[in-house]
Amino acid sequence: MNIIELATQRLQELSQTGVEMPAPASGAARAEQRIGTVSGASLHVAHQAASNGDASPAHEAGPAGTARTARSRASSDSVTLDFEQLEESGVLVATRSRSTMAEEFRHIKRPLLANARKSSRKPGQREPLIMVTSSLPGEGKTFCALNLAVSMAIEVDMSVLLVDADVVRCNLMRTLGLQPRKGLLDVLTEPGLDLSDVLLRTNMPKLSLLPAGTCNVRSTELLASDAMDRLLQELASRYPDRVVVFDTTPLLLTSEAKVLASHMGQVVVVVEEAKTPYPVLEQAFSAVENCPVVMSVLNKGKKPTPDYGSYYG
Repeated sequence: MNIIELATQRLQELSQTGVEMPAPASGAARAEQRIGTVSGASLHVAHQAASNGDASPAHEAGPAGTARTARSRASSDSVTLDFEQLEESGVLVATRSRSTMAEEFRHIKRPLLANARKSSRKPGQREPLIMVTSSLPGEGKTFCALNLAVSMAIEVDMSVLLVDADVVRCNLMRTLGLQPRKGLLDVLTEPGLDLSDVLLRTNMPKLSLLPAGTCNVRSTELLASDAMDRLLQELASRYPDRVVVFDTTPLLLTSEAKVLASHMGQVVVVVEEAKTPYPVLEQAFSAVENCPVVMSVLNKGKKPTPDYGSYYG
């Protein structure tokens, strides 16, 4: 007796004992059920990607890749930013109002976005990776990184991932009023941890966050590792409509910023007006001289600036 005959005999025995057996689904019904499950997963990913500003929900080919992306995206957490508190601390809040500072960051972001958009996104192209740093602490790098990311997030066809790459102090998370949690360093140290497991969706459209993660005494070595290089390459090339802004440590007091600069496509050096000595600036710019694009932003200026708000009423 072959296996089919044995199975048939067993079903008949169960039926005689009063056990009700469900009717077998036809091949077409089973196929439809499978297609429906995969389609639902794809739509779920598309919805989450839209809320995150990632226009491309899945890049892996085939239904299996789509379902796998759906599961990884579903594991991402969401955080709610306190817009009123951020606004009180001087942070731009999307498009609530026109202001002098909002217009200034519009001017700052334009060349950075132009460089990111002209990139062909071939392997090795990293213009979408933008590092914001300074020579010394207290010059306003976190403030500028955050406002630059928010300003970029209001672009019609651009999304932003803001990375707390100041793995020593994690100033960005504190500025946003968020508690420390797993992030960048954990992805580099835990083989089973995926980037999607630590990404944070926010209530600000098209802005996502990547925390610094658990402090590690080997943070410089981790940032210089092959794993970090592969991660950055994925961030630079996976989504053609996304830029990644890194808030990093100061250039002259730690080694982490110099290591990151070697991987970046663009570097923005924040300079505090009338405070940062010229020799210090020379050292800072020498540390990033091999980066393809280096810009500077003068912060905490005392000179009068145009009153854009009064112009727009």
